[in-house]
Amino acid sequence: MAFLGTPGNTVQILKKYNFSFQKKYGQNFLVDTNILEKIVEVSGITKQDCVLEIGPGIGTMTQYLAENAREVVAVEIDRALIPILKDTLSAYDNVDIINEDILKADIRRIAEEKNGGRPFKVVANLPYYITTPIIMGLFESGVALESITVMVQKEVAERMTVGPGTKDYGALSLAVQYYCKPEVMMQVSPSCFLPKPSVGSAVIRLTRYKDAPVRVKEERQMFAIIRASFNQRRKTLVNGLSNAAELQMTKQDVSEALERMGLPPAVRGETLTLAQFAELSDILTEKRQKNRKI
Repeated sequence: MAFLGTPGNTVQILKKYNFSFQKKYGQNFLVDTNILEKIVEVSGITKQDCVLEIGPGIGTMTQYLAENAREVVAVEIDRALIPILKDTLSAYDNVDIINEDILKADIRRIAEEKNGGRPFKVVANLPYYITTPIIMGLFESGVALESITVMVQKEVAERMTVGPGTKDYGALSLAVQYYCKPEVMMQVSPSCFLPKPSVGSAVIRLTRYKDAPVRVKEERQMFAIIRASFNQRRKTLVNGLSNAAELQMTKQDVSEALERMGLPPAVRGETLTLAQFAELSDILTEKRQKNRKI
C-alpha cells in the first residue's frame, strides 16, 4: 500500500471506498508528507514507544507512526472509516484499530492492556470542535502520559501557551500549563489538508511534568475556581466565585482570601497566575475546613 500523505493517494482511497466526509466529525485529512514527517520527528517517537492516535481517519499519519513506534493504538469514532483503515494499514502488524469515541473510551484499560501501564505518547490531528474536551479528558483520566503531540486550530495552540493579562488566557491555558510544558512546534497552512479547513492550524507538543509546577491541597477545587473565574470573564473574582453554585462561597470568604494574598477586591481572574490560583484555592479550602469545625 502506498503512503497516503499526498493528495493523489488520498483521493484514490476515498474514491475506492466512496467515502463522504462527515462534518459532525470535523474530518480534514493531512496531505503533506513533509508535515507528517515533522510531526513524527517532534513527537520523539522511538521503537520503544506505544502510541495512542486519536482520529486516524484513513490512516495517513498512522502509517508514519507504525513505521517508527513499537505499537500504535488508533481510536476512530467513524465506523465508515474502519474498513478503509484495515486496508491502508494491512501491511502493519503493530497497529490496533479501535472503533470508539475517545471521550467515552476507557483510556486506562487501553494503556494497561497495550503498554503495561507505562507512560505512552499521544499523537493526533484533532477535530477542532472537541480539542479541549479531548485534551482535558486525557489529563483528568489520570492515565500515564509522556507527551501529547497534536494538530489543533492555531488559536487554540496560542491559548494553551499564553500567560495572565492576555485576551486568550483562560481555563485551558491554566490547565495545560499545570499538567505539562506546552510548545508550539510549527504552523500548518489550510492547503495541507483535504478538504481545506477555513482556519490555520498548528502542531503543539505538551510534555507532561513529572511534578506539577505548583502545589495545591485540592486540585479539583482549584480547577472549579479557575472555571468559575473565566465563566463570566468580565466579572470580578469576588462576584464570579460567589455566584458559582458548585463552590458555595460567600463574597466575604473570597474578599478575605484576596486580602490575605495582597490582591485588590476588584481583581479579575484573567490577571492571576497559576501559582496565585493555587494559593487562593488553598486559603479557601482552609477557610471551609475551619467553618465545618465551628
